[in-house]
Amino acid sequence: MKLYCATTNPGKLREFQLAASKAIEIEPLPGLELMSPCEETGATFEENAIQKALHYSASYNGYLFAEDSGLEVQALGGAPGVYSARFAGPWATDDQNNRLLLDSLAHTDNRNARYVCVIALTHTSKLLRTFRGEVQGSILKSARGSAGFGYDPLFYFAPLDCTFAELSQERKQTVSHRGQALNAMLAYLREALL
Repeated sequence: MKLYCATTNPGKLREFQLAASKAIEIEPLPGLELMSPCEETGATFEENAIQKALHYSASYNGYLFAEDSGLEVQALGGAPGVYSARFAGPWATDDQNNRLLLDSLAHTDNRNARYVCVIALTHTSKLLRTFRGEVQGSILKSARGSAGFGYDPLFYFAPLDCTFAELSQERKQTVSHRGQALNAMLAYLREALL
């Protein structure tokens, strides 16, 4: 079975493809870069994931998923949250977002944070369901590791005593928020298709 993913983020696509099974192949939605982008106006990851999935599924008859994910930091009242990719501005780089996060936490000892991912699955423009994954961690005072993307170099995961940027793609997938949500969706699809 081929399942299309509506993302232009190569890091996210790599993680999804890595976790896919032989029975379910994940591919980028053909022509996605030529489609009008979905405006993300939701206040939650769920709302944004659903908006994106329904927007892009209007152009495709089959199974398609979109996701919204980000970092919620306790001391910042859950920010950057749904604005994680654009925390430092609409065209911010990962480095700029990470610098702003460190600056925002400079005067607090509370560095508790969590990564959240919500996937919305559609079939022929109909929402089937959503799948959520979360992982708890904390924000370091300086970056460690060179793998991953986004806030991974700052996100410390205590059970493995490392940041997400110090993990291999394969290992990260087994513990990450994105891996949890994707595995739940794949399990649902395997059951639905039996």
